[in-house]
Amino acid sequence: MIQFADRMKDYEAGIFQVLNDKKAEAEKQGRKIYNLSVGTPDFPPAQHVVDAVVEAAKRPENYKYALIDIPELIEAVQKRYEKRYGVTLEADEIMSVYGSQEGIAHICLSLCNPGDVVLVPNPGYPIFGIGPSLAGAEVVTYNLTGENHYLPDLDSMDEGMLARAKCMIVSYPLNPVCKTAPDEFYEKLIPWAIKHQIVIIHDNAYSDIIYDGRMGKSILRIPEAKKISVEFYSLSKSFNYTGARMSFLTGNKEIVANFKKLRSQIDYGTYLPVQYGAVAALNGSDQMVKDQCAEYQNRRDALCGGLRNIGWHMEDSEGTMFAWAKIPQGYTDDVDFVMELVEKTGVLCTPGSSFGSLGRGYVRFALTMPVETIKEAVEAIRCSGMIYH
Repeated sequence: MIQFADRMKDYEAGIFQVLNDKKAEAEKQGRKIYNLSVGTPDFPPAQHVVDAVVEAAKRPENYKYALIDIPELIEAVQKRYEKRYGVTLEADEIMSVYGSQEGIAHICLSLCNPGDVVLVPNPGYPIFGIGPSLAGAEVVTYNLTGENHYLPDLDSMDEGMLARAKCMIVSYPLNPVCKTAPDEFYEKLIPWAIKHQIVIIHDNAYSDIIYDGRMGKSILRIPEAKKISVEFYSLSKSFNYTGARMSFLTGNKEIVANFKKLRSQIDYGTYLPVQYGAVAALNGSDQMVKDQCAEYQNRRDALCGGLRNIGWHMEDSEGTMFAWAKIPQGYTDDVDFVMELVEKTGVLCTPGSSFGSLGRGYVRFALTMPVETIKEAVEAIRCSGMIYH
């Protein structure tokens, strides 16, 4: 019998695969499904981005190994950060990665020795813990609770543990809890990280999908942030460039150079037409990004407000393309609730326990359907009788 690596015991079939199987089963029965589980944007990329990819793909020379990020791409990231965040980046403070998921999966291989501690949020996106575990690091979760506004309590962390910590993964707006962090948090985090010599890895995937007049920012705007931190910036959600897998690591130049050296052993650079499409996206108008954010907010209002109106209390999402809610009165298990919900209503969402132990008893909805369809989903839930006033 083939003996697989012990680490594979930690990786069960992804919840999204389980939910997809459930969706396929229901559709075979001819039932309408409202799939609000996976966060894949349903908006198309801008036409000028598509055109740039197509034109580049017509040139045979663009099918060779890229090996490097083209100069136009680095310049476009620099302009974007200056214009959007007020942050000046040097060329050696930028590198592309094959999507933030890949970057987060691998960066701890370049930072950590086996046994080093990596701090990750609970609840948090699963790759935050999986990446460090692949590097043999000890994953230590920090708790995020409503009582502390879903922010880590830096003052209560054990000093002995902090002495062993190599890095900490932070992300706001945070998927799945859909909360933002105030400037004061980052202004405290950076000096704290410098004091303890803990590298901060900031996942900034959703800074362009943020609601109610809030402004998404870069951690690199904080004084001295580049001494100790790096940031993943993604084109997936802002520009609907998801399948193209184009993200960047920015910040501390030593960390960037070290990670670039690791990735040179496993990758030969991003397909050149994808790079040219990214240049077009970054150099284009922000109006589409802003309009799209406004539409996500309309969807947020339709879902969160609609569910509150039928008796399911849910706080408004502050950012991300998701909404987070405690399961309704009368239910105790989030997985069981999700399965019953899809059976009775056709509405598919994600159990909160997929995102850590503190996600138990919660569910996450993706705002990936038009307002009218979301209203239909809310009505299906109301008619099911599952919500008790």
